[in-house]
Amino acid sequence: MTQAARNVFVASRLPKRAGVSGWVATLAPRTPQSTLNGSVIADVAIIGGGFAGLSAARRISRLDPTARVAVLEAGIVGEGPAGANSGFIIDLPHEVSSDGFSGESAARFRQSVLIQRSAIALATEMATENGWEKNVFDPCGRYSVAISAEGDKHLEDYAQQLSKMGEDHRLLRTREIGAVTGSPVYTSGLFTPGTVIVQPAAYIRGVADCLKKPVTLYERTPALSFERLGTGWLVKTPQGSVQAAKIIMANNGHAESFGFFRGRLLHVFTYASLTEAFDPSCLSGERKWAATPALPMGTTVRRISTGTGTGDRILVRSRYSYNPSIAVSDAAIQRAGRLHDGKFSKRFPTLSGVGMQYRWAGAMALTRNHVPAFGEIERGVFAACGCNGLGASNSTASGIAAAELTLGHDSELGRVYARLAAPTALPPQPFTTIGAKIHLAYREWSAGSE
Repeated sequence: MTQAARNVFVASRLPKRAGVSGWVATLAPRTPQSTLNGSVIADVAIIGGGFAGLSAARRISRLDPTARVAVLEAGIVGEGPAGANSGFIIDLPHEVSSDGFSGESAARFRQSVLIQRSAIALATEMATENGWEKNVFDPCGRYSVAISAEGDKHLEDYAQQLSKMGEDHRLLRTREIGAVTGSPVYTSGLFTPGTVIVQPAAYIRGVADCLKKPVTLYERTPALSFERLGTGWLVKTPQGSVQAAKIIMANNGHAESFGFFRGRLLHVFTYASLTEAFDPSCLSGERKWAATPALPMGTTVRRISTGTGTGDRILVRSRYSYNPSIAVSDAAIQRAGRLHDGKFSKRFPTLSGVGMQYRWAGAMALTRNHVPAFGEIERGVFAACGCNGLGASNSTASGIAAAELTLGHDSELGRVYARLAAPTALPPQPFTTIGAKIHLAYREWSAGSE
């Protein structure tokens, strides 16, 4: 816990959009729900309308349909970090590893699977209930892809680990993965069927719009501060306030902006580019697929087909930077974009005339010991932060667990979160900055051409 003696918490900064997400730009403009004007009373106020906050609201509404919930989103739903996500709701550990399984690592594997499949279960429930189409929510699985001998070895080792754990998977050799991607570069692939692929901006809009009264979403309504009021809290916004018995902080790295988890969160941005639409006949392979790299911090690639006759697009995501201000410059986005251009041209030489139309960055909050920033951080204030780079999966699961903790509901997921350690302290400055930059540079160098 932090700030134990304080009763007032004021935001030192508000979220800033980092570039124009192609996911948002390729959708019709959203008509936002109302801005909060005046004072309202709620049982739970949720600060943040992304994966964690909206999932928490959904879970509360299922556990207690009478609970009054006010969700405060600083901007427009889908236009923040959730809409900058790459759209993988992953069910298995993200980073493949050549390390053998000990009993402890097998237990961590099962714990990770439980967390991430809890997120998929909630998402699937909403998709089924609302009839979302596959261009929004597609349980199609994902590929991990390699373009080097080292990457091939990692995929082979990970496939052996999956066999030991009884997890379904399929290894693909060069010709097979080429038939999927249309790329001559990939040397092998590993398909796992449990991942859900989403259009993240459309998905998060869908989650927001399926919430029913007495859950109320307020867009363009940043929480500026909150303070103790009797046994509860008063959350102040630019034009109103929420009096709530409890608060869920679902604003990831911006929990630190209110004074929580200081010196425990690493603020890292990752970067993406999305091509202009191209004639599908220019690239062989399947029209829709999604691939993460064999080596950590390599290049994520998705081929997107809307099925509307407007053409296909390719998403390229790579490059990481440490940004303690939780903001990036346009110049940084453009520098990352030049790296993306090279990776794109290498992987898809037949698309040499296709340019990038959108470039953006997405914020992540990492902890030194790879655990979420979670739990009751003040009496009646609960955190669902620290996604550790798997925003769609981990943030959704943290939101579910925070909702259950807030209402006192017992579940296997909640018991897993209760056993997790707290985020450990980072080294003092300037050692954190120096170390973070060196570590990110080393990991990217280690990924090589992957």
